[in-house]
Amino acid sequence: MIEKDFDIPFIADLASREKQIQQNYRPIIAVHKWFARRPGTLFRGLLLSEFSGGSLRERFYKANNFSGRHIADPFMGGGTPIIEANRLGCDVTGYDINPMAYWIVKQEIEHLDLNAYAEAAESLRTELQKEIGHFFQTRCALCGMHDAHVKYFLWVKVKSCQKCGEDIDLFPGYLVSADVRHPKNVFVCSKCGELTETGDRKNPGPCIHCSSELALGGPAKRSHCICSQCGVENRFPDASLGAPRHRLFAIEYHCQNCKPSHLGRFFKKPDTSDIEKAGEADKRWAGMRPRFAPGDKIPSGDETNRLHRWGYRHYSEMFNSRQLLGLEISARIIAKMADERVRNALATNLSDLLRYQNMLCRYDTRVLKSLDIFSVHGFPVGLVQCESNFLGIKEKKRSMCVGSGGWANIIEKFKKAKSYCDHPFEVRHEGSKKKLIQIEGEWIGDHPDRANTNHARKVDISCQDATVSDLPNASLDAVFTDPPYFGNVQYAELMDFCYVWLRKLIGQSSNEFKSNSTRSPNELTGNVDMGRDLAHFTAGLSSVFQRMSRALKHGGPLAFTYHHNKIEAYYPVAVAILDSGLTCSASLPCPAEMGASIHINGTGSSIIDTVFVCRKTGVLRRKWLAQSSADIAKIVEEDLDQLRAGNVRPTSGDIRCVSYGHLIRLAIWNLRLGWNNNEKTISRIEKVASWLRNFGGWPAVEKHLNSNTKEPLKDLPLFAVREKSADYGVDDDDISF
Repeated sequence: MIEKDFDIPFIADLASREKQIQQNYRPIIAVHKWFARRPGTLFRGLLLSEFSGGSLRERFYKANNFSGRHIADPFMGGGTPIIEANRLGCDVTGYDINPMAYWIVKQEIEHLDLNAYAEAAESLRTELQKEIGHFFQTRCALCGMHDAHVKYFLWVKVKSCQKCGEDIDLFPGYLVSADVRHPKNVFVCSKCGELTETGDRKNPGPCIHCSSELALGGPAKRSHCICSQCGVENRFPDASLGAPRHRLFAIEYHCQNCKPSHLGRFFKKPDTSDIEKAGEADKRWAGMRPRFAPGDKIPSGDETNRLHRWGYRHYSEMFNSRQLLGLEISARIIAKMADERVRNALATNLSDLLRYQNMLCRYDTRVLKSLDIFSVHGFPVGLVQCESNFLGIKEKKRSMCVGSGGWANIIEKFKKAKSYCDHPFEVRHEGSKKKLIQIEGEWIGDHPDRANTNHARKVDISCQDATVSDLPNASLDAVFTDPPYFGNVQYAELMDFCYVWLRKLIGQSSNEFKSNSTRSPNELTGNVDMGRDLAHFTAGLSSVFQRMSRALKHGGPLAFTYHHNKIEAYYPVAVAILDSGLTCSASLPCPAEMGASIHINGTGSSIIDTVFVCRKTGVLRRKWLAQSSADIAKIVEEDLDQLRAGNVRPTSGDIRCVSYGHLIRLAIWNLRLGWNNNEKTISRIEKVASWLRNFGGWPAVEKHLNSNTKEPLKDLPLFAVREKSADYGVDDDDISF
């Protein structure tokens, strides 16, 4: 059982390492972008803890087969629980109201003939090279060769002065590249537009071309800029002007001829030929009648309103002509392919490619690469945008790609993802070394990549609300899921960016793509624009949990991950569990996010999830039934020791969320008898809130943690392991429920 066999230090160590470079541990996630995927190692650990006997550490690196077990996930998202259960031989049933989530999991779990895919993908790139390849070639500024590969085109937003009409470049700064991955700092001159390399970033000196002083800061600050011609202050953005205009001002390229003897990267100011090629793309696109490029308007929303403020009204306005041309031609080639699974795979690739091929991507001046549109889980509109080479650059005789964001990059990632399905592995750390352990006998898919076998697994995934599922009562061995978090990222608003393209390409043959948008009034996230509040979230979560509870066999677990910075966001969790007639038998901590993620780093948010394990009947460790806030503090300290033993250094935000998990578990235990789920939703929420207030809540627990837990953390090294605190209660003293 999970409550007794889950190994917190072991899984915490694996999960935290996985989240640093998730594609190295679970390459399958590269099938398509999805948000906030939980670690596969976590759900593998949960499944093995529940269904296999013996040590989790021993079973983890061996092949397991739970054939005959039936697992469901009512909130598939990126598919992690479904994929891990399928890999272990389970029959799987999954639901998600978002058609993009459904499609992504479908592509992850369907078997694909990799040879047929590789052949079709290479054919696609070859045809694209003939059609538009010259758009991504430039003259090398060093050797003069005309076939150097453009890695990135850098564009700056332009605004006409409201008084004199002159164009103003909205540079927030003039640094193109810092001296981190390039020997020197590269600056663009505000006067002549040429590039100069210098060793001093703070005092860059004069431009080597026109002798004007180079500047680190640009004219665009806090939504205003001064016109250099007339001195009038202009404000931006101005939605009335329509979508922003851009000017090409720099290129990073790759010269295969010069590279062997060249130190660092290659940068240049666009020459006449580069400008003419951009103009040629404009003319070709203007003369094309698109069949697949969407004409959809961008609807209002919590995230999309940011686009509206910048004058974007249609999704197509978020791309330049060269990108639109490449995407349209790609879609036309893909649509003609006869093999359905290969066609769907390449359509999925095109959808994933969109996040790099748009005019909202930014250029990282330190790492020197394109940051995809979803790097901060929103629609951030920068002033300097990065256009990646559409085809991608492949090194000859190697599968390595130069640069990022092109077809070659997407294809290579996808091949590794689907190869992993046929031959999954785990990563074992032995001191400072890590070793890939092939798990022979396990595989991911609806059928294996083996000749002469008819063996297949039951895979039933659907794009629908789980509450209307036809699952028979008492048919599931377990439910594992990662439900939406109230007030979290507006996934549907973001995924519409891909959906409007994918729908045009494959929607005619897929009932799941009939809707114009992935948005739904039943989506379980807080959304001011759609009027979805805490009560709406609670009611929706409760309905799903009640449906899953009825489908669970007697004593089967409903286990899910959750964390939030505010305790109020946990109230719906408690209500949903109580409404379902379940008891929370464990609340276990595990790393679930990468602390260095752009959308988390420096925000004080937790990277630790609580795994809530719930059953209709089971056992609960007596030591977990705290009678006071001081008792909870002791339990939290034990959890923190376990995390540290797994090489995780909990932050103050992590400690808070671990405490929230135990507080909610206790609230459920104490409210379960006499709970009335026929009361109004607001009343049920208030019952949970009232119990927590009377108990003292987080402030009371925090007081007991100040001296014992928080202060020592300041000086603990990253991989410190504290001596274990005294146990509260006795490990094998259980209470049945």
